[in-house]
Amino acid sequence: MQLTETPSRSFTLSDFDFALPPELIAQHPASERSGSRLLDGSSPAVVDRIFRELPQLLNRGDLLVFNDTKVIKARIFGEKASGGKLELLIERVLPGHQVVAHMKVSKKPLLGGKMHMAGGAHNGGFDAVLIGRWPDENGQLFHLQLNEEPHAVMEKHGVVPLPPYIERPAGAIDHADSAEDAQRYQTVFARVPGAVAAPTAALHFDDSLLAAIEARGVQRASVTLHVGAGTFQPVKTENIAEHTMHREWYEVPETTQQAIAECKARGGQVVAVGTTTVRTLESWAQSGQASGDTQIFITPGFEFQVVDRLITNFHLPKSTLMMLVSAFAGYTHIMGLYRHAIANRYRFFSYGDAMLLTRTRMK
Repeated sequence: MQLTETPSRSFTLSDFDFALPPELIAQHPASERSGSRLLDGSSPAVVDRIFRELPQLLNRGDLLVFNDTKVIKARIFGEKASGGKLELLIERVLPGHQVVAHMKVSKKPLLGGKMHMAGGAHNGGFDAVLIGRWPDENGQLFHLQLNEEPHAVMEKHGVVPLPPYIERPAGAIDHADSAEDAQRYQTVFARVPGAVAAPTAALHFDDSLLAAIEARGVQRASVTLHVGAGTFQPVKTENIAEHTMHREWYEVPETTQQAIAECKARGGQVVAVGTTTVRTLESWAQSGQASGDTQIFITPGFEFQVVDRLITNFHLPKSTLMMLVSAFAGYTHIMGLYRHAIANRYRFFSYGDAMLLTRTRMK
């Protein structure tokens, strides 16, 4: 049965709040990627499933679209020239050994100030110089010049930037990743380095599940959206229209554009794996630009042009992603699914369980 919803009112931030027992926030992944639970909310009759059942819920001729971004080891520790400790979270790599980063430090360095990262250039690490703010002088991020190639120093000295709600023992991840996080906070098909957070719905896929999907006659395609740390930033304005979205870089390859056109032509459904894939595809559809920065903000009332179904994890209260899934599957339906998930002890957020949604048709 097709879900429908009649828009009846304007939404505020409080509408997207819910009480989540802290013990339901997953601190570690399931023992097997495809062994997570899957809440099938693709119809009004909700069904509790296991993620490896997904192939039977897809149809021959459908197109599954993944985000192939790769999480970089963007968290790096160091100190100012004065000796004060600091931490960088590299958000974006620019040409010329330059980066854009978040900085955690007691007192921000002055323009031109040098930071000695991972021991500094004279002790096996590297140096960074503050050259400004980004994207302009009022920006919240810092524009830095490194003395070495950014991807190389991150791979050598960096740590996987786990989400703020995943807790590890104090000091346990200051200089090295756990084997579990290094492997499991990354998709099996990650290809393009650049994300500081994983496209978490895709973490449930393993090689055997992908083979079963292919055997079902479901096609695959990829887009790239480098997930930024802004995905965890809370919305602070009760009037959600006043919220400013963070920037993220995306690309929709020509091969994926063609695959989508062919899927639509044969009557198949475009199934997005994760909200980052939704934001990528709908940014492309809305702007006509196959690559670039997006600040798309999807809230109830948004008219989707590409995506028919969505596989997604459970999201933070009052987050832009709660607004996105409510726009996609209907606010009333989504809030009912979340109540069901909490009552049935589903695991939440990045290492948690998933749900399958169908796009609502507005009356």
